[in-house]
Amino acid sequence: MKHIFVVNPCAGKSDSTRMIQEQLEALGSGVDCELYVTQAAGDATRYVRERCAAEGEETLRFYACGGDGTLNEVLSGLVGCARAELAAYPCGSGNDYIKYYGTAADFLDLRRLMNGTMHKVDVMQVGDRYSLNVCNFGFDALVCKTMDHVRRWPLLGGSNAYTTGILRHILTGRNTPVKMRVDGEDFYSGRILLCTLANGSYVGGKYCCAPYSQIDDGLLEINLFRPMSIPKFASLIGSYADGTYPTLDSVKPYHRYRRGKEVEITSPRPLYLCIDGEVLCDTHFLVRNMPRALTFVAPQGC
Repeated sequence: MKHIFVVNPCAGKSDSTRMIQEQLEALGSGVDCELYVTQAAGDATRYVRERCAAEGEETLRFYACGGDGTLNEVLSGLVGCARAELAAYPCGSGNDYIKYYGTAADFLDLRRLMNGTMHKVDVMQVGDRYSLNVCNFGFDALVCKTMDHVRRWPLLGGSNAYTTGILRHILTGRNTPVKMRVDGEDFYSGRILLCTLANGSYVGGKYCCAPYSQIDDGLLEINLFRPMSIPKFASLIGSYADGTYPTLDSVKPYHRYRRGKEVEITSPRPLYLCIDGEVLCDTHFLVRNMPRALTFVAPQGC
């Protein structure tokens, strides 16, 4: 097996390339490792796709070294490649997907990660794009745009970037008109606060948006919130962070939940859809879940 570390030097608060290189050197010559440093947005997808297309039968394990955006880029390059596996080395800002399995410290232990356990997991497809963790729209997507802008700012960035986005858009981003169909059936029509379509459980660094999610059941977790007042919204943020909101009577008038394989979203005006932190814009989206379409590697013991 060849272990290929794809490093995004722009991920997180500082460039992690040298640190990763030193850790690989410490492993010694007994492990077949390569390191590739991406040059621009989209370069990881190009590189991984070209490596997967090259002739050979050897298993390729790609380590996405960055945050959820880097993980998404590497994912997009290897979907459909039978000899490829995906692992995460979380040196980015959010690192939400891995929280389903454990902590960033678990994944940053290279020996445990390289001797990890393989899992077949679901992948979401949006047109010609892919998402491993969460697709969200409404208030959340606006927050994602701000997160990308401030992620390296002192105090406001890093793990606080999602909260910064909330504070910026709380007055203007809570009323998005949409129509949704799930597996061919009408699900919702009207204005929303936010909606998440999830295989993973976490978004924004610390918010448990889909507490009942399972990454290998073939189904998306759909959690939609209707518009609410700012005081009500503020009172619910804590339960959204710890994942207890579905159990609260105060949430039920605003919350709609369903599982499904395919979600169609339309809007009378351009709508932002955030897929693993990357924001797309259109008036129509079709999100389809691909059951167990990818081999993901979790650290030994997770």
